[in-house]
Amino acid sequence: MTRRNLLASVISVTTLAAVVSMAVAAQDRFTLKAPNGVAFSEFRGYDTWQVVAPSQTDDGIKAITGNAVSINAFKEGIPGNGKPVPDGAMFAKIEWSKKKNALSPYAVNVPDTLKSVAFMQKDAKRFPDTNGWGYAQFTYDAASDSFKPVGNDSAFGKTLCHQCHTRVKTTDYVFTSYARR
Repeated sequence: MTRRNLLASVISVTTLAAVVSMAVAAQDRFTLKAPNGVAFSEFRGYDTWQVVAPSQTDDGIKAITGNAVSINAFKEGIPGNGKPVPDGAMFAKIEWSKKKNALSPYAVNVPDTLKSVAFMQKDAKRFPDTNGWGYAQFTYDAASDSFKPVGNDSAFGKTLCHQCHTRVKTTDYVFTSYARR
């Protein structure tokens, strides 16, 4: 084998190994499940859902999005009309750290690094212990470009998520109102 052929073979093998390792290392977030069985894949398309409303905390910016069932329910007047959120409604809360927009002529914060994605879905039969709501949260690690489910056991949705949402029982456990357009 000539030196040139050997070098070409080494480069080819090295490139192939790098591509294979990158493909193996890339995480398919849609294979993840929260400890209570709520799967990331159940919310496929969440990143294209309509925005319910944005929110801002001291250390982050969130976009709360909803699937068509939830958006239609809001447009029909839920929760103000006294009806509960219908089964099939789904929400996603996408949270980023925030930074100042240096290009803006006025003070404005914009999303920076993705922090987490959280989900809620209404299914009274599947989630009777949490008033019909299923919850999942996945923290994002930018260094590894991967998500990790939050919680240690199947009760996390009840003890961590729903416990907080009981404060808004009168709005069927939903914090965010549909922002007027």
